[in-house]
Amino acid sequence: MLKSIQKRKNKLRTQRKRRVRGKISGTVELPRVSVFKSNRHFYAQAIDDIAGVTLASADGKKMGLKANQEDAKKVAVAMADALKAKNIETIVFDRNGYLYHGVVASFADALRESGIKF
Repeated sequence: MLKSIQKRKNKLRTQRKRRVRGKISGTVELPRVSVFKSNRHFYAQAIDDIAGVTLASADGKKMGLKANQEDAKKVAVAMADALKAKNIETIVFDRNGYLYHGVVASFADALRESGIKF
């Protein structure tokens, strides 16, 4: 029974991800910041979809952080520093199919507090 529940959750997340990605895209001037969370770690990257390259990234695993709200804020500060180093102050936020609450919401709020606009 647990496998069928997890399959349904994954299917719903994939549907949300496709729906959102059909509407947004990143450029050099306005990159798409995509987040990924596992049960243990939190990751974020700024992507230029036209060229297909990653402009900046923040890795919670390399920083030794967990996937909780406090550590997501630290990842957001690191991401904001990496974006500011590339002279990027405005982004498009891609929640990657995750619901906008908990870790994803705290990451987005901390990114806004660090001076990144979206």
